Amino acid sequence: MAATTQQITIPLDHEMPVVELADRRTVQNHGLAAAKDFAFGSVAGIAGKFIEYPFDTVKVRLQAQPDNLPLRYQGPIDCFRQSLHAGGFRGLYRGISPPLVGAAIENSCLFFSYRVAQDVFRATLFPGVQELPFGALLVAAAASGSFTSLLLTPVELIKCKMQVPVEGIKPPGPLKLIAQVFRHHGIAGFWRGQMGTLIRETGGSAAWFGSYECVSAYFRSRNPLAPLAPTHGLHDSPHEPPPLPVHQQMLAGAAAGVSYNFIFFPADTIKSRIQTEDLSAIRGASQRTFWTVGKSLWQQQGIAGLYRGCGITVVRSAPSSAFIFAIYEGLRHYFK
Repeated sequence: MAATTQQITIPLDHEMPVVELADRRTVQNHGLAAAKDFAFGSVAGIAGKFIEYPFDTVKVRLQAQPDNLPLRYQGPIDCFRQSLHAGGFRGLYRGISPPLVGAAIENSCLFFSYRVAQDVFRATLFPGVQELPFGALLVAAAASGSFTSLLLTPVELIKCKMQVPVEGIKPPGPLKLIAQVFRHHGIAGFWRGQMGTLIRETGGSAAWFGSYECVSAYFRSRNPLAPLAPTHGLHDSPHEPPPLPVHQQMLAGAAAGVSYNFIFFPADTIKSRIQTEDLSAIRGASQRTFWTVGKSLWQQQGIAGLYRGCGITVVRSAPSSAFIFAIYEGLRHYFK
């Protein structure tokens, strides 16, 4: 009887592990990119908040002046003067702890979710495309702002209440305010003003990133030594252009800050009014909505009321946003 020879095929050990290793490296790269977005966005946001906060305090106090009463402040300069007289320069930084947390959350989430939205577009609507169309970048930016607004509203609520304390009452600290909000309105109370934050962040983020991309593309187009793609979406890739000079990054960032704050400023005004209302006076069905507050403000003060504090906001947003983008870009390329 002839012997049967059994052929044994030994798999090449390196084939499957190579695929698994590539997948593992992809996951690690995405995880590292996400960690960088959170870390660099947080650092940039905190630095920008220190620069802009005194101006933001004046802006909120101008926005929060009550209806049906004479204006307490005649303008930003008068508000600065009265605020300095009442609490000194330190008073302009009152309540900065929640905003520092908010700035870290806002900017880290904005840069992170902007990247994630671009990755989703590349995987679905634009497979194999390295440079997304400008319209896709705008949608990605709007999506990042919409997501960030959910995390930002509670922080802004406490910040605004600390910036506009009730007269005759010792200003409470952030922990006491958190307890008051929860006692009067429960968990849902921390998202009072969410509609205003959503509109501001969704549209504002599209304007913020969109302006930065446009101005950056203009600077690249003016550089004859680097005829690069018009947009890159702040996204690491083999085809990503080298960073612009710092002064051009800051100019693009300044344009982004101005666009973000000016276009959707009325939504921010309405949000600030809602979030600075007396907690004990807005229980249950008596709470005013975003639309009722906006309608009341329009009827009483017109367009000027919706844009009260806009000038000082735009002025402070230019250097703040310039530093945010310059710091973020610098860290991202240094630790690439």
